[in-house]
Amino acid sequence: MSDDESPGSSEAWPPPPPRRSPLPGVPQEYDEYELAEPPPADPAEPSGPVPTRAEQRAARAGDHPRRPRRRRRGLAVVLVLALLLAPFVLFAGWMAWELHPPGGQGGAVTVEIQSGWGRREAGDALEAAGVIGSSLAFQLWSKVSGAGSFQAGTYQLRTGMGVGEAADALAAGPSASAGDHLTLALPPGLRLEQIADRVGQLPGHNRDAFLALAQSGTVRSKYQSPQQSVEGFTWPDTYFIGKQQTDEEILRTIVHQFDKHADELGLASAAAAEGLTPQQAVVVASLVQAEAGNSADAPKIAAVILNRYKQGIPLQIDATLCYAKGGCPPVPTNADKQLASPYNTYKVTGLPPTPIMTVTGPALDAALHPADVPYLFYVTGKDGVTYFANTLAEHEANIRAHGVRGE
Repeated sequence: MSDDESPGSSEAWPPPPPRRSPLPGVPQEYDEYELAEPPPADPAEPSGPVPTRAEQRAARAGDHPRRPRRRRRGLAVVLVLALLLAPFVLFAGWMAWELHPPGGQGGAVTVEIQSGWGRREAGDALEAAGVIGSSLAFQLWSKVSGAGSFQAGTYQLRTGMGVGEAADALAAGPSASAGDHLTLALPPGLRLEQIADRVGQLPGHNRDAFLALAQSGTVRSKYQSPQQSVEGFTWPDTYFIGKQQTDEEILRTIVHQFDKHADELGLASAAAAEGLTPQQAVVVASLVQAEAGNSADAPKIAAVILNRYKQGIPLQIDATLCYAKGGCPPVPTNADKQLASPYNTYKVTGLPPTPIMTVTGPALDAALHPADVPYLFYVTGKDGVTYFANTLAEHEANIRAHGVRGE
């Protein structure tokens, strides 16, 4: 026993080596204390990470579902669906009404379907006659059913038939045979007297009576003002005329066709953009129709006419002299240039008071959208080519170069 050991000591000798700390950085003197083992997990308690406060609130809310809020949310969904479906339901109801309108059919009417008409033109004619209530419904139904190319001719129909039966009637073909309608061919560039000549050749019609009607103002285009007659406001086309149609019905048909094409070209707004009235634009178009050899030249011809008109230069167009003297040939002479007539554009500055002939779409479009060029002169050479110039000297050089004969 060493001197250091006391008799009453109960500690073993030598003392056990100190246990190393399981935690790095713990001082050596603390190694004699053992870390308490974690208590065993209680199987009744949930294991895993501690939930956040938000998760705890969500869990508590789940214990007490708010059924009224869910019910309101469901009603909102139903309301939204109803609003989305409402237009389709209304459209379906409208189409069903137009297809088979209630009340039965009315009296007999005759409808003329013109050559080249599509769904819109046929629908407009049927609506105007009271056969259907809506041209749009007819167009939609014809597109869905595959119809659209209708045979030209006379159809005996009834008012109030509805879109469905009307489409079936047109698909079946004209009610009358080819011999039961008359053909009225109206090429471009006709004067009103020439149109009257052609109408007068139809059985049961008179040339002078038709001309008097066309000049009376009884039938008018919505674009003409202030002229009385419909000169220049009829549309060139081939028309199929029912044997029972009157002069007024014929005239209204060919004037209506002009208005329809003018609408498509935006006559009113386009004319205003050029500083013209619709009446003046149609007058310019008739001059372009008379002077342009082809549609490619039409915008440049229109530019020359409008440039001279806006600068106060006489138009000097031979076609207006032809109109003043009742037609050509013979070609206008120097003596014709002395005529006292508002259509003599060699003596009168400005536009003629009315169109001088019927126009086509390209001529009317050129008057509404002239080329952006400064030309003031044009002449057509013996080669058929139209030559344009800015000055009188250039114009005279074109005349000499291309062998144009003039007085």
